[in-house]
Amino acid sequence: MGKRIAQQARGKGSFTYRVRRKGYKHRINYPKLSSEGKAKIIKLINSSGHSAPLAKIQIENEIFIVPASDGIYQGQEIIIGKRPENKKPEIGDIVKLKDIPQGTKVFNIESIPGNGGKYLRSGGSSGIIMNRDNGKVEIIIKRRKIRLSENCRAVIGFAAGDGRLAKPLIKAGKKHHIMKSKGRKWHRTSAVKVNAIDHPFGSGRGKRIKSKIAKRNAPPGAKVGHIRPSRTGKRK
Repeated sequence: MGKRIAQQARGKGSFTYRVRRKGYKHRINYPKLSSEGKAKIIKLINSSGHSAPLAKIQIENEIFIVPASDGIYQGQEIIIGKRPENKKPEIGDIVKLKDIPQGTKVFNIESIPGNGGKYLRSGGSSGIIMNRDNGKVEIIIKRRKIRLSENCRAVIGFAAGDGRLAKPLIKAGKKHHIMKSKGRKWHRTSAVKVNAIDHPFGSGRGKRIKSKIAKRNAPPGAKVGHIRPSRTGKRK
């Protein structure tokens, strides 16, 4: 007798495939746009749902959480907005892109002023501030460039947690617990490796090529492969 294939089980939301909300209870955000001045890092948080540690920051009566910058510590004072006497921003400061000197590393960048950090939030990530013109600021991220509004905010420095991939996992159990804490499916088994009764692509007997384009009205047990592709095959 067959059983539910992985696509069906994940859609149903069983205990095996249910996301642990504990890993995502911290919401990353910035304070309101009008908040400026001295702020204090009141706590550093190790969140299993994020690759970088998180910093809990308080400014006046407002508390918010952002990815921690490498080198900050609990109890440190940072500045939100421009530093007095136009001094250079320091690591951990939250500044608008127009007030950040060229060549400075930044992370946790807003896509629209006031919507919270959206770019470069994973551990060790950062971009470099480059040219600015017509109210836009150019940011280099590895080999690509993006242009954002000069009023978008970012954190100075680079996200903590760099080098997390340098140490090998050694055991499969370690990977199991990491993926379980994030609510991800692991490990992934190729469809042709399972029995024919457990998957439409199962039992690769003779490795015959099967259609990988699912019909639009296919039920969950048969909706595998390419879902409504605009095109398939190698581009020439």
